[in-house]
Amino acid sequence: MSVNPMAYETQFFGFTPQTCMLRVYIAFQDYLFEMMLVVESVILKKLLGLPDCKISPFQIRKSTEKFLLFMKEHFDKLFSKMEEVLLQLVLNIPNNVLLPEDKVHEQYPYSKEQFQALQDEIRQLQQQYRAEASAGQALRAELEEQKAVRAELEKILQWFDGLENICREHGTSNFKESFAFLTQNSKKLQAVLQDVEKKSKRIKKHDQLL
Repeated sequence: MSVNPMAYETQFFGFTPQTCMLRVYIAFQDYLFEMMLVVESVILKKLLGLPDCKISPFQIRKSTEKFLLFMKEHFDKLFSKMEEVLLQLVLNIPNNVLLPEDKVHEQYPYSKEQFQALQDEIRQLQQQYRAEASAGQALRAELEEQKAVRAELEKILQWFDGLENICREHGTSNFKESFAFLTQNSKKLQAVLQDVEKKSKRIKKHDQLL
């Protein structure tokens, strides 16, 4: 069998020419084996029907195998020549023939150097795309952080608005005055809390003594 890959012929036919020839070879070989079995069965019937036949079926089988080997050797030689002719003249696409789907290569021919340069440019564009995609992802993450910070700032502004409203209700509109007002009330609350804690401790000691 030929070792030439014949890739262009495979593209055109949809199968490798070597595979085609192999199937033809197997079909011929199977037919040859079947014919030899038929011939053997006919010889057996003819010879065994003779009254003074001294040839046994085993001898007939040995003779059939020898003849089959002889036929196969000659068949292989003939098939080898037939395969060579078919692969060169029938299943071969000449070098000057261009398939329809490859016409674009004729219109826009590229040398190996140009093709390599194109491949390098494609790789460079892919790297740029990955870098831009990564940068876009980082920007999206930063945008999400900014949204979270903005939400917290809005909460703080709402807190200050509420604080300002409370201060206005108590007659303090200035921020410094408001802050001083809150500080003073905070100190009062701390004093009350400390007084409550002291009284609570006294009550616990009194309960323990009882």
